[in-house]
Amino acid sequence: MKTIIGAAIGSCVHVGGLHHFLKLAETEGYRTISYGPAVSVKRIVKIIREEKPDIMAISYRLTPESASELFSELKAEISKGGPSNIRMIFGGTPPVARVARDSGLFDIAFDGTESAEHIKRYLRGDTGKSSESTLPDNLVDRINKKYPYPLIRHHFGRPSLHETIEGVVKIAESGVLDILSIGPDQNAQEHFFRPEEMDHSQDGAGGVPLRKPEDLEAIYKSTRCGNFPLVRCYAGTRDLLKWAEMSVRTIRNAWAAIPLCWYSVIDGRSGRLISDAIKEHQEVMHWYALKNIPVEVNESHQWSLRDAHDSLAVAMAFLAAWNAKKSGVRHYVSQYMFNNPPGTSAEMDIAKMLAKNEMIEELSDESFTVFRQVRAGLAHFSSDPSFAQGQLAASAVISMALKPHILHVVGFSEGDHAIFPDELIQSCNIAHGVLHNTLYGMPDMSEDKRVIARKNELKSEARILLEELSDRGKNQSEDPWSDPVVISDAIRTGLLDTPHFQGNPHLCGQIITRLIDGAWYAIDRETGEKMGEPERIRLLNAE
Repeated sequence: MKTIIGAAIGSCVHVGGLHHFLKLAETEGYRTISYGPAVSVKRIVKIIREEKPDIMAISYRLTPESASELFSELKAEISKGGPSNIRMIFGGTPPVARVARDSGLFDIAFDGTESAEHIKRYLRGDTGKSSESTLPDNLVDRINKKYPYPLIRHHFGRPSLHETIEGVVKIAESGVLDILSIGPDQNAQEHFFRPEEMDHSQDGAGGVPLRKPEDLEAIYKSTRCGNFPLVRCYAGTRDLLKWAEMSVRTIRNAWAAIPLCWYSVIDGRSGRLISDAIKEHQEVMHWYALKNIPVEVNESHQWSLRDAHDSLAVAMAFLAAWNAKKSGVRHYVSQYMFNNPPGTSAEMDIAKMLAKNEMIEELSDESFTVFRQVRAGLAHFSSDPSFAQGQLAASAVISMALKPHILHVVGFSEGDHAIFPDELIQSCNIAHGVLHNTLYGMPDMSEDKRVIARKNELKSEARILLEELSDRGKNQSEDPWSDPVVISDAIRTGLLDTPHFQGNPHLCGQIITRLIDGAWYAIDRETGEKMGEPERIRLLNAE
């Protein structure tokens, strides 16, 4: 095992950055020793000669002028004799790092602007420039290479193809993200393969106006620089199989994001009946599974976006994963959208997401691996940019309770407008700053007593709901949890319901939900009190 010894030289007492670096080195398999603050030049030379570490890490955060004198003294002392194969590295502020580089003493000087991945690459001995051949070209391998540091994902799509391509180049060159999600406009999502149905007055609404496969190819080509991010795209709201085939062919779609029930008459993003939409979505999941491409079923948060009570959101998260596994998916991306519905408190959010995750993880085996993806809810972002930056950082901190494999960054500007490249880069750097401070050594928020109690309550309630769904369909299906008709009937009759469904002839919309103590509950229409699933189901069945 290789050894790194660290010390703050001279009179510098600032060792926070040094200790963070040593912790990072430990995750890469190094044995680390810290000699702490204010270590004299003579003592550093003695440590080098006696301990003979593989790497000696020096830090200094005071003035560059005094650093220059210390480096000259250290260089002179080392030249008097001793081990010559020890690598010297430096970490400090940008002005001092420039002096360190000029001294000729150090193999590398870090100035605090580097990403954790950049530092880890150095520790692994990979000091060359990133190239497409040196970076994993698929989601699973990228996760395995970086974890526990999550992959950074961001969505991008400007109202013109040219503007989007220019922005993508800038984003890829910055190296701030690992996954670029292309956002097509609504015309493309619904009518790409039926251009005669497009309303061209709405071109660019909601994303980039993709109109032919070559548009996707051009965007993908523009990402082949910088750190060569993986690229993915929305599934489309109809003709999903055609979208799947095209996105894999043109952009090597990193993973699919497919709903279970949505993009149908539920939300009006297509005119498909719910049962027809579910069947098509299952077929597309199976298509991706045959190609061993990961799948995300972005289902549960759609219900919470419409003020569903939390136990229903947990049940739908499990149902989504169940259908993915039933369709043959081997690598499942499980998305956890925080701050949703509005007003959800941090501890109740964590409890809900942990309940979802623990139930989904019950499906894990040698044929089904779950990757956790966390994100903030768009609707909670303020239109004030500085306020929204605080919300972005706070949400990222809270979501780290899930120990995510992917951090889906929602840009701070998106509460006001579609994000520009510079804002996207800034948003990702805010997330990197959060990870820098919290990834190693944060208290475990999942161990909070109130979180645990609510998590267990939600799991129990969700199981009751799932059992009722199974009982309703047991006489018409071998597997009610994946039967499109059974699920569709459960939505129509109100077993799966939200207040936003009211007025839609295909849905129920009779449920009442309310925010109580930071969590969302179903409410008894007569008493106004919160009620659990047994009581809610009893009342439904009595109607």
